Amino acid sequence: MNRVGKKDETLIEMGLANDGEESNGPLFENLSNTDSELPCNSEIDKRHQSKDSVFFRDGVRRIDFVLAYVDDPKIEGEKKVERRREFENNLEKAGLELETEDKKESDNGKTYFVKIHAPWEVLITYAEVLSIKMPIKENDIPCTTENPFDWISWPFRLPEIVMHPEPDYFTAPFSKERQELYLIEDENTFFSPSVRNRIVFYILTRCPYGTEEGKKKFGIKRLLNNGTYTAAYPLHDCQYWKRANDPKCENERYTLYREWARFPRFFKEQPLDLIRKYYGERIGIYFAWLGFYTEMLFFAAIVGLICFLYGAFTMNENMSSQEICDSEIGGKIIMCPLCDQKCDYWRLNSTCESSEYSHLFDNVATLFFAIFMGIWVTLFLEFWKRRQARLEYEWDLVDFEEEQQQLQLRPEYEAKCTQKRKNPVTQELEPYLPLTSQAIRFCISGTTVLFWIFLIIASMIAVIVYRLAVYAAFASIMENAQTLQPIQGILTPQLATSVTASCLNFVIIMILNFLYERIAIWITDMEIPRTHLEYENRLTMKMFLFQFVNYYSSCFYVAFFKGKFVGYPGHYTYMFDRWRNEECDPAGCLIELTTQLTIIMAGKQIWGNIQEAIVPWIRNWWGRRKASSSPENLYSRWEQDHDLQNFGALGLFYEYLEMVIQFGFITLFVASFPLAPLLALMNNILEIRVDSWKLTTQFRRPVAAKAHSIGVWQEILNGMAILSVVTNAFIVAFTSDMIPRLVYYYAYSMDPSSPMSGYINDSLSIFQTSDFPDKNRPDINPENFSTCRYRDYRYPPDHERKYAHTMQFWHILAAKMAFIIIMEHQLPFKEPGKSVNAREKEEGKWRKDTLFY
Repeated sequence: MNRVGKKDETLIEMGLANDGEESNGPLFENLSNTDSELPCNSEIDKRHQSKDSVFFRDGVRRIDFVLAYVDDPKIEGEKKVERRREFENNLEKAGLELETEDKKESDNGKTYFVKIHAPWEVLITYAEVLSIKMPIKENDIPCTTENPFDWISWPFRLPEIVMHPEPDYFTAPFSKERQELYLIEDENTFFSPSVRNRIVFYILTRCPYGTEEGKKKFGIKRLLNNGTYTAAYPLHDCQYWKRANDPKCENERYTLYREWARFPRFFKEQPLDLIRKYYGERIGIYFAWLGFYTEMLFFAAIVGLICFLYGAFTMNENMSSQEICDSEIGGKIIMCPLCDQKCDYWRLNSTCESSEYSHLFDNVATLFFAIFMGIWVTLFLEFWKRRQARLEYEWDLVDFEEEQQQLQLRPEYEAKCTQKRKNPVTQELEPYLPLTSQAIRFCISGTTVLFWIFLIIASMIAVIVYRLAVYAAFASIMENAQTLQPIQGILTPQLATSVTASCLNFVIIMILNFLYERIAIWITDMEIPRTHLEYENRLTMKMFLFQFVNYYSSCFYVAFFKGKFVGYPGHYTYMFDRWRNEECDPAGCLIELTTQLTIIMAGKQIWGNIQEAIVPWIRNWWGRRKASSSPENLYSRWEQDHDLQNFGALGLFYEYLEMVIQFGFITLFVASFPLAPLLALMNNILEIRVDSWKLTTQFRRPVAAKAHSIGVWQEILNGMAILSVVTNAFIVAFTSDMIPRLVYYYAYSMDPSSPMSGYINDSLSIFQTSDFPDKNRPDINPENFSTCRYRDYRYPPDHERKYAHTMQFWHILAAKMAFIIIMEHQLPFKEPGKSVNAREKEEGKWRKDTLFY
């Protein structure tokens, strides 16, 4: 650990020595000596070669990274030229080799391209600095015998060379002094292209370029931000639609496109080893998790579809909707007005069709599915931990710990923290941020996050006010005071209000997301996190907290607040003493929650796919529309990649965030919509191919990075799984009509031959219209109704406890609370924690270490 920290300091501190003077520290001297062994650019034979090549003009040295820039005619141009000159000089002192393509050679005639090659001495030096594991011996452990039932999965398999593109090796952290122990057959191919670009990027982020305004400046990220360079990226190895002409190119991008990124391969397994080899472990672990999540969704989707079909097949057998639709029962029940003064009395059978469709989601299967999903989410998390542990071993990440990465400070942290103090553990000077500065920054950050959360709540209240105001308008329009005929179709005032409010809420959600993403990045940068891991974790929590409130607040309102605090005729509850709170449909609020969930979930997935696939394609098409007419020998490999979109350091963050928000939809509110897992499954099948297609064809090659898990997302998933048990229990108890029906079935039914007959009449209380205050009484009452009904359990007007809650109300409440307690405590959910056998992990580590030492 001390060794790594010391070498980091060597690269940065020695590069910044003497405030802008040339740095000739030992590390730079040792590495720069290799330059004399290679010819200068002027001596290279500039023979004609394919511009699709990924090598220098000599056809030998591989291009590991590319920097691009354009001439700036403004005053700032001179400063940028000086920065580039200093930066590139320091790169050469660090041992890297550079070759510049003049702008005349580029297709647009404006862009310079600086090609970077890392020679052997640089690679082995930084392989030791970064503790990169390299092969020492090919695995001689015999493969397990084939399963006789493997033929069943044959249609879903990919060729072995695609699934496992390289042999399995025993490995150990690289050491310069013990090179003879490693399997070095060819120095040019010993380090894979992904490892090479990772090493070069490490150097680029720490290479100095001078002193400005009394502060030492370094790192390619700063140079990109201030416009000194326009792009920095590693190269794809070939075009995705055809193989490279150069036989030394690996053509892994072409293989990934053919076998993974095309939608016709949606039923095939993912080549995770090839993904990991080409893009690195961090992207590989994401696709492994996404694939496993999609596989588990298949089982939830099947059960959810069965529950939905059960509701569809038993729709005509639902006694509640039959009574509502019966002209002799529902047609003679006069309901109290839905709003004050302007709304009229209405007949119960006007909600006939909406009550029938409500049975699709509110039936006995709903209870079963809520319990099933509580078990499913537990199994998903536990099985993923096992799958993740297996990948750790197969990808040689058993002893990889995130703490190793914490020693690698963010260049931004080192640049902004000018004060230094001695580390009590390493006894070395290191930059630090004073406690007072940290406190101020955290206060500003926390205040900003709270402000935006309150802004979401305010927007949700605005939507609720819209619902209340529009609800009265819809109710007065849809009800015919003269004939009281049923309205056409299933469009009740409640449903019309819910649909329009859901669409409005979705638009607000998208706008707030767009704005907050930029705010979250700004305040996280302002906090100056110490490491990249700390930066990602802080940004993740800010973004997830915001999106959790943004996406789910309206669903929580419909599920747990709407229709719960409406009061009763003559004593209604008002918001801001002006708008009367909404009532649920006589068949319950579950159908409205289903509507809300469907619009937001489906809208988010459709909009997300448009953003992920169509927008990058349009940008790339627009950027290379002129180059498409150029012959191949004029449109080089680095120019082709330059015209692609930049995946960015947070590209994977947004992919995880999208899937975790979807995970919340199918777990937190799944009791209201059994088809949610099926929609998520279909979306994810498309999502895997869209993500792979855009990564392979529309984006530059990301810098490879290591990761042994999905990180902080694991804890977020655990927290959402626990919360999902609570929310689904409350949905079944308070939003669904299931518990009141069961109480009536077992305790209050009067007809043994048809236990549910009379339930609707039993669930509606009686109100005497003469008791209406003036502000509630309808303006007209053409048929002079003396009583009306409302949904509640209260004594009739002729009872001594007039309009007080009946005993049945308390029985139902007790049953609801009992169901919640039983469901929360009986589901086999495990607390977050590793379910991996630690001894097995240690044995795996011991076996590899003993082979080396």
